[in-house]
Amino acid sequence: GHRRKNWKVRKFVLRDDPAYLHYYDPAGGEEPLGAIHLRGCVVTAVEDMPDSKKYDVDNILFEIITANEIHYYLQAASSAERTEWIKAIQAVARTGK
Repeated sequence: GHRRKNWKVRKFVLRDDPAYLHYYDPAGGEEPLGAIHLRGCVVTAVEDMPDSKKYDVDNILFEIITANEIHYYLQAASSAERTEWIKAIQAVARTGK
């Protein structure tokens, strides 16, 4: 969403073999729209996004920076869910293939 200056709802599936976060259109479709390679990535909570207007996003964002330095900004449904995603992605980034 951050690259396009708008946010889209996506369904995410976290896999550890291989270590990818695949994303899908929530309306359906078997094929992923794309994937984020997680091996060696860094994932952190984001408290404030510099380019966003306050009403565009809630402060439940997290950022994934891939090993080849691509930045992805995602918004969770809640603070607790953001924490769960961060922990799960960190585990896959360390141990996934």
